[in-house]
Parts: sequence; structure tokens; C-alpha cells
Amino acid sequence: MAVFITRGKIALTFANQKQLIKVPEQYIQVAIPVPMRQLFTYRVPEALCSPAIKVGERVAVSFGPRKVIGIVIDAQAQCDFDISKVKDITARLNDNFNLSQSLVSFLQLCAHYYHHPVGDVFQQALPILLRKIENITLSPPMVWQAQCTNKDNSDLLAKLKKKATKQYALYQIINSHHGISWVELRTLGYSKAQLNALQSKALIIEKEQVASQYTWQEDTLNQADRLVLSSEQAIIVSAINHSLAQFSCHLIDGVTGSGKTEVYLQAMEEVLANNQQVLVIVPEIGLTPQTLNRFEQRFNVPIALHHSGLNDKERLATWLSAQQGSAAIVIGTRSAVFTPLHRLGLIIIDEEHDSSLKQQDSFRYHCRDMAILRARQLNIPIVLGTATPSFESLQNALSGKYSYHQLLNRAGKSNKAKIALIDMNQQQVEFGLSGTLKHEMKQTLARGEQVLLFLNRRGYAPAINCQECHWLAECQRCDKPYTLHQKQQLLICHHCGSQKRIPPQCPSCGSVRIAPLGQGTEQLESRLEELFPDSSIVRIDRDSTRKKGELAKLLQEVTDKKHQLLVGTQMLAKGHHFPDVTLVAVLDVDGALFSFDFRASEQMAQLLIQVAGRAGRASKPGKVLVQSNFVDHPLLQDLVHNGYHHFAHQALTERKQALLPPFTFQALLRADANYPSYPEKFLRALTQQRLDGCEFAGPVPAAMEKKAGKFRYHLIIQAKSRKDLHRAILQLLIQIPNNEWQGKVRWSLDIDPIDLNW
Repeated sequence: MAVFITRGKIALTFANQKQLIKVPEQYIQVAIPVPMRQLFTYRVPEALCSPAIKVGERVAVSFGPRKVIGIVIDAQAQCDFDISKVKDITARLNDNFNLSQSLVSFLQLCAHYYHHPVGDVFQQALPILLRKIENITLSPPMVWQAQCTNKDNSDLLAKLKKKATKQYALYQIINSHHGISWVELRTLGYSKAQLNALQSKALIIEKEQVASQYTWQEDTLNQADRLVLSSEQAIIVSAINHSLAQFSCHLIDGVTGSGKTEVYLQAMEEVLANNQQVLVIVPEIGLTPQTLNRFEQRFNVPIALHHSGLNDKERLATWLSAQQGSAAIVIGTRSAVFTPLHRLGLIIIDEEHDSSLKQQDSFRYHCRDMAILRARQLNIPIVLGTATPSFESLQNALSGKYSYHQLLNRAGKSNKAKIALIDMNQQQVEFGLSGTLKHEMKQTLARGEQVLLFLNRRGYAPAINCQECHWLAECQRCDKPYTLHQKQQLLICHHCGSQKRIPPQCPSCGSVRIAPLGQGTEQLESRLEELFPDSSIVRIDRDSTRKKGELAKLLQEVTDKKHQLLVGTQMLAKGHHFPDVTLVAVLDVDGALFSFDFRASEQMAQLLIQVAGRAGRASKPGKVLVQSNFVDHPLLQDLVHNGYHHFAHQALTERKQALLPPFTFQALLRADANYPSYPEKFLRALTQQRLDGCEFAGPVPAAMEKKAGKFRYHLIIQAKSRKDLHRAILQLLIQIPNNEWQGKVRWSLDIDPIDLNW
């Protein structure tokens, strides 16, 4: 008997007689990057059936007039449509860049929870190069290694140590690793010129990295860098180690400078020793250099980086090293939660309270919540660390859902800095600086210590106006003032990004008396140069750190005491360790004290405590000064005299009484259009639905009603149970296509919103 396979049939031959038996053709369900909440059925042609198609595989399909990359979600799908209308897939991309079944399941859960188009969710989990039809040509990953040391090299290194300290430091880092990539070195603040200088001296060599799974070796752990844990820290590490084979969520609530990073490092040791991988998520790129530096010093293992500062090829290299198991540690920002780690053993979220962990456009996921979901799915522990826990995490810890660990004391000899309020109504103010603050700054600088001035407003001034007729330069697309950027000689709208030249005279009355209103970091920097001409000043904000590697370079210069005065926005508030900063001043806190958003007080308190935590982190005592016109405000008084935890417990009690999150659950429907009546009517029509267990708030204009020429309205859906909320959302999504206004608006859904200003 012979067997022949034809399209959709099996032919059985007995001698000269043929018998044809029909069998079902193979159909698959594919997630396609389109804004539709559904999967699409395709047929697999006979020529592409072997080897068997698998879940997570990337396939090329035609969708309308274009070809796109889709992900196979179900390889054994039944066809419920007219077979003649089902299209064939056009190609299989057999390049091993596929998703594991567990990652596919995780992404489906994400799409289901956030009610987001599943194809778009899968797109966001893929590097950009894997979303394209074109074939990918990857050059092998390269790493830098030190050359064998001889007597001549020793003499050369001695000269470098005296005359080229940066090159010498770079050599020491490369020499301490079996191989380190350019991405890691660039993140640490080194340049190609320094690499080329060492290469020309034959001290280092670039080699192709051997792709192999990471394995623990004798020299993996640098014991000399390992610190002795306090009793509080040791208890936490022990608790994490005892739960490595099961899901558990650990909230480490430690004051700033209490040694949370050391807890992370020692908790990672056993995971890495078991040849498993660790995912570390930080909220900002700015924290990546110092995190990488600490991990490089402790572990001699391959580390991959994942953040928006990488180019497309570098992101794909990180994705592949994680997928193939060659990366032992992956450090990244929020989208790193989707990285395909096959041997993941531990997830760490640093600064878990930070709002940067929440995606605020398109797929609006919260990295912390999705990381917890992934840890539960993989049955592994997850660690959340912060000095100012989010109210959601704190409530889960207090209710017993999370293991709650506290670090109440700073590590080493450092003491917690004291916070003092300065009443601006009773001070002589110059350039936004009170007399008390200027006196303290002079004393601090005289001692050879550093001062950090926090002003969460970049640019030269938040507005300009005419001194004669009071005309204000406003963005016509947003109805908000332009921000003045003096060095660029531009007016820039920080909401829509539009720019224009500074007018030479008032367009309303013709006067040339146009002056800035308010103060930004750029203006503060120039004023400080007048007040403290003998001190070096560095400004760290989004404008001054646009170039690749610039942030790491500036942070290293601060650590090396090349600058005495630090001026910056919230980029400086998160997790940085500046041992010589002993005075921190918050120049303008009043704007955050009054807001319609019930989360504003929580976010303001977290920011204030985080900024205060930059002072006195070494053996020198620190001081924090907060300037305000409302020093009697209950929030400021509570934070200064009772601390963050007392404030948080009081606020949680108020939230419970007011039936607000985390004791209830919310979803936010946003709608915008060219005319204000359209989004309002669209959302109001939805409120006519009867939703069991839910209530509506709105529709109301957004805090910033007009942005980029669009009028925006909000509708909040709130429920006492998560189940009722999601059932109501499904009901609304079914009704939206029948809404007569839906074709005239652009709408989006945000589950568990954290910022009502967007």
C-alpha cells in the first residue's frame, strides 16, 4: 500500500486501485495588527503544511490591499465561514523568531483584561523589525574583551591611570567581564572614541559573541562587592528565597537609602545559580545606567537592556538574547514585561509606585499589574520595591494579598534627612529663591557639598505676555500658553509639540515690552550662574539629555563632584544615589496641592518624599527645604511631621469612605472630536445603558478640554467589584457600533486609569 497526500485529501493505493478519502483542511486563527477586537481565520496551503504550524509562529497574510505579519493563536481552528472566502496565508517566516505558547497565553490575558485589540497587543510585544515582511539580516552580536596583559601593557595601563582616567575605568570594566556589549558600555556613559583609543593601544579586542544558554560559573558572583545584610534585609531575602518555586508577591516598603537594591541583588543570586533568568524593570531610562552599573559590579553574567534609547537592531538583539536564554538578566522599562524569557525565575519592579509604569496611549497597560499577572502565570515570585508605595499595592499588602516587608532604617551610617517648610509669604524672594534657601545654599557650598534644586517645569518660562495690554502667547490648537525656550529662541507647546518663533513685538498692541512669566529650569540655571559664579551648575531635564548617553554622562559627572549645583525636574527624583548631595530644595510645590484628581495628593506626596530622599544618602547629614505659599496645608503638615505612611493610611481611610480606588474599580472612556458637542453626545448616549453594579460619572470635559485641535470629554464607569466592571465594559463595547455619534469621534478605553488629566 502507498500513501499520497494531495490538497485536502489522502489517497490510499491498493495495487492498481485508488480510493480517495476527504479530510479537513488546516485552518488557523491569526492575530493581526488592526484596531479590531477579534482574530481572523486563514487556511494553510498544502505547500506550507510541513512542518506542522505552531501557536506563536509568525506568518505573512494579506489583509485588504496590504500584507502584514500575524501571530498564530490557534493552529487547530475550525472554519465557521464560507470556505471559498477564506484566504490562504502567503508565507511562513521560518526564522525561529516565534513566541512561546506561555507568552501567547499571557498576551491574550493582557488583551482580555484591558479590552484592547488582540492584534495590537501582540504587535507591541514584538520588536519593530519582527513586524515587517522583509527578511531580517542580522550581523552576529559583538562583545569587547581585554587582551592578555604583559609587561608593556602594565606600563601602558599605569600611564592611563594617571593621564586618561576615563579610558582606564573603561578598561577595568571590560577586563572584569568575559565579554561586554557596546550597548552596555554606552549605557554606562562611555563613548566610541574611548573604545577606539583602547583598541588602538591593543588593550581590548572586539569578538563575535558565542550564542549559548547562560550557565552559572565559579566567577559569576563578585564576593568582594557583596555587602553584609542588616537583620531587616536578611529576613526579606530569606522570605523571597523560600518562595522561588511558587507564585508570591513581595512588597518591599523601604525608606530612601535603606538598601533595597542590595536586597534585589542577593535575592537574585539563588535564581541565577539555578540557571534561571531575572527580569528587572525600572520606570525611567535614567535609572538604567546606575542599575546596570550595580549589577555589572556584582554579577559577571550577560545582561541585556530594553528601553526606548536603543535602535531597532539593538532591541531585536535584546529580544533574541532573552529568547535564546543567553541573557541572564534583562533590565528594561515598562515594555520589557513582554520580553520572551523562557527560563524566567524572578521579576523585580523598582519604584513600583511610579506613574511611568503606566502606558498612557494606545494599549494602556500598567506594567506592574501585568508583571504580577505574568509571575502568577509562570508560578514564580515577583518583588515590588519603593519608598512610597502606591495605594493599590499598600492596600493589597495590608489586606494580606502581598507579603509586606518594611525597611525602616537607612543602610550604613546615613540618617534620614529632615524636611522643613519655608513660608514664601514671609521671605524676600530673588529668582524664585527665598532668603533662607540662599543662606543654606551658601553654607552647603562652603563645606564642599552639593545642592539639588528641584523644579518640575522645564524650559525658560511657562509663558510670555505683553506688559502693556497683557496679551498672552497661546497655542491655538490647545488654548494653553506656549513655553519659552530661550536657548532655542522658540515658543514650544508642551502639549501638542507645535513651535513658533518668539515675536519681536506684541501682535495685539505692537508693544515691544514682551516678558517671560514664571520660571523654568533653564531660567533657574542662568540665574544661579549670577548668584553663584564660582560654582559649577548642571541642569538635568528632558531638554538637556536628548543626546544618546548624555544622561549617563551628566549623572557620572555629578557623582564625580564636577558640579556643585544640580538643577532638574523629576528625572532627578527617582532612585539616584548622589553621596555628596546634602541639601535638597523643592522650589514650587503649590501647583500640586490643588487638583480635581483625587490621586493628585498621593502623587505629590510620593514625588516630595522621593526628592527628599536624594539628600544625605552617605555619612553626611542631609536637609530638605520645601518652599510654599501654603505651609499650613494639611498635606504638607502631615508629610513633614508624620511621614508618608501616616499620610497614606489616612488617605486610604478617606478613599474607603468615599468609595474610591483601591476600594472600587474604574474604567475611563475618552472621546475627542473637532467639535465639543460630538464627544459629549457620544458619551452621553452610552450612559443610557443600564449596567448592573456600576455607576457613571460624566460625561465631563477633560481637565485640558482642547488639545491638538481636538475637544476632549471623559466618562468614568465605576463598580464595587472588578467582575461587574468588566461585564459592563463588554456590554458597552457591544453597543458602541450602534451609537450614532461613533463615526464622528475618536474614542479610547482605559482600565484602571491613574491620571485623569490625559
